[in-house]
Amino acid sequence: MIRIGLVGTNWITERLLDGAAHVQSLKIAAVYSRTSERAEEFASKHNIPHQFTSLEEMASSDKIDAVYIATPNSLHADQAILFLQHGKHVLCEKPLAANAKEVQRMFETAKQHNVLLMEAMKSTLLPNFKVIQENLHKLGTIRKYFASFCQYSSRYDQYKDGIVLNAFKPEFANGALMDLGVYCLYPLISLFGEPLEVKATGSLLESGVDSSGSVTLKYEGKDAVLMYSKVSNSSLPWEIQGENGVMHITKVSSPEQVEIQYNDGTVETLTVEMPLPSMYYEMQEFVDLIDLGKTESNVNTYFNSYTTMKVADTIRKDIGLVFPND
Repeated sequence: MIRIGLVGTNWITERLLDGAAHVQSLKIAAVYSRTSERAEEFASKHNIPHQFTSLEEMASSDKIDAVYIATPNSLHADQAILFLQHGKHVLCEKPLAANAKEVQRMFETAKQHNVLLMEAMKSTLLPNFKVIQENLHKLGTIRKYFASFCQYSSRYDQYKDGIVLNAFKPEFANGALMDLGVYCLYPLISLFGEPLEVKATGSLLESGVDSSGSVTLKYEGKDAVLMYSKVSNSSLPWEIQGENGVMHITKVSSPEQVEIQYNDGTVETLTVEMPLPSMYYEMQEFVDLIDLGKTESNVNTYFNSYTTMKVADTIRKDIGLVFPND
C-alpha cells in the first residue's frame, strides 16, 4: 500500500481524489495546508488521517511514502525538491516547474536520492492517447500538427473588475501558456520530440501574464501550430495531418474521441471508452512505477517534461513573459 500525502487543497486535488479512489494499492494518508483549520476541514471531508501545516515536518514524516503537489507553479520546484531530498516519491502537477532550469534541478535531485518524480500531465496517460500513438502510422508521412486550447476563464471577469486572482499573477508563474498552452505542447513533444525552431506571438495583460498566444514549431518535413487563450473560447478539434489522411481528436487536454478521415473520404473511428475518472490513469501509473521500483515514467518521461519546459521558456522569451523564478 503506497501512502500518499496531498500538498494543496484546491479543486484539482478534489479531482485527483476521484481518480485515486479507484487505485487499490494507494492510500491517501495525509494532507498539507498553510492553516490547521483548512487542513482539518479537508481531512475530515475526505477521511484523511494525518494533517500538516509544515512542509518540513511532512517531508520528514514516516506517515507517507509519496506526495502529490498541486500548489501554484512557482512553488513546485522547491517543494518537490524538499520531498525528494527526504526520499519521498513525487507526483507534481503540470507544468512541472516555472522554467527548464528548475525542472533540471528537480530531476537531478530525484536521481541523487533514487526516487520517482513524474509530471501529472494526464492527457498522455489516457487510453485515447495510446490509441493516437498506435494508429499514427496510418496517416503516412506526417506533415502538420495543430492543437488549440482556448477557454474563457471565469476569473477573467473578476480581473476586468479589478480583482487579480492567482491565475493572472506572474509571481505564481501563471497565465495562458502555463495553464492551457502546455496541454497543446506536451503531446507534441511526446509524439515528435524536440522541434528545430520555435516562434511565438502573444498578448500580455497589465498584471504581467499572457492572456493568449500562438506558436509555430518546425520539424524535419513537418510543422506544428498551437493556439491557446484564457480570454476567448474555441471548439476547434486537435488535428494531426498526414499524406494519407487526417486524424481528428477532441479535447487536447483530455482526448475523448479519435478518428481518421482518409483522403478517399472514408472514416475510421478509433475511440476507446474511458470508464474511470480521467485522473485515475496518472495515479495508477504513479503507483505502478513505485511498486516496480522505477524512478521515471516511460510515458511522461524526463525528456518530455524538460523539453516541454525548455520550449515554453523560448515561447516566453519571444512574447516578453518573465517570471520572478527566472
